[in-house]
Parts: sequence; C-alpha cells; structure tokens
Amino acid sequence: MIPIPTGVRVWLATGHTDMRCGFPSLALRVQDVLKRDAMGGGLFCFRGKRGDLLKVIWHDGQGACLFTKRLERGRFIWPSVAGEPVAISQTQLSYLLSGIDWRNPEETQRPMRIG
Repeated sequence: MIPIPTGVRVWLATGHTDMRCGFPSLALRVQDVLKRDAMGGGLFCFRGKRGDLLKVIWHDGQGACLFTKRLERGRFIWPSVAGEPVAISQTQLSYLLSGIDWRNPEETQRPMRIG
C-alpha cells in the first residue's frame, strides 16, 4: 500500500463511471463534474457500474497516480445520492478499499479463548 500523507482530502464521485477511462479522462471529470482541482493533491475515487471495480486518482506533486482495485467477491459500498461528491476520511477510505461498509463499520468481537 502506498502511504497517503496526513491531511489529504478524499472524495467519492457519486454515481458510476466508465472504467475504461484513464487519468486524463478522470481528471477532466473531477474538474467539470465535481468542480475540484485534480492536481490539488486530493484523492478522487470512482466506481464502475457493476460495483466491483474502483479507480483512485491522485496527483502527489511529482506526478499523476492511478490506482485500481477489483473485488473478487462483493461490491464497494457507494453513496446512493448522485451528483455531489462525498468527502470521507482516510480511515473510511481504508474501510472502503477493504470492502467494509465505511459508513457504519462494526467492530467484531474477539474470541475469549482458542480451541
């Protein structure tokens, strides 16, 4: 996993996105649809129509980064409201990338004993 500097904003692009897009097309979508600066250092997350593929773009100051993750089972939990971007924390992003419901993560109980 690539470490993300503290204080970086994370944005979810609501709705679904054509996953054939690369960094230039997704950066243009950030600028035109989300009204944000794709080169400003924020992380922008896009989900495909089926919900099992996620793309994240980030400009780290030196260059453009494009990360892709596909879940083998399940779907990424995504906001149902289309249009406005949703800001989440870095902790919520780690839940999202793990396939956990980032809106309401539940702590599981640890076993008291083994065997």
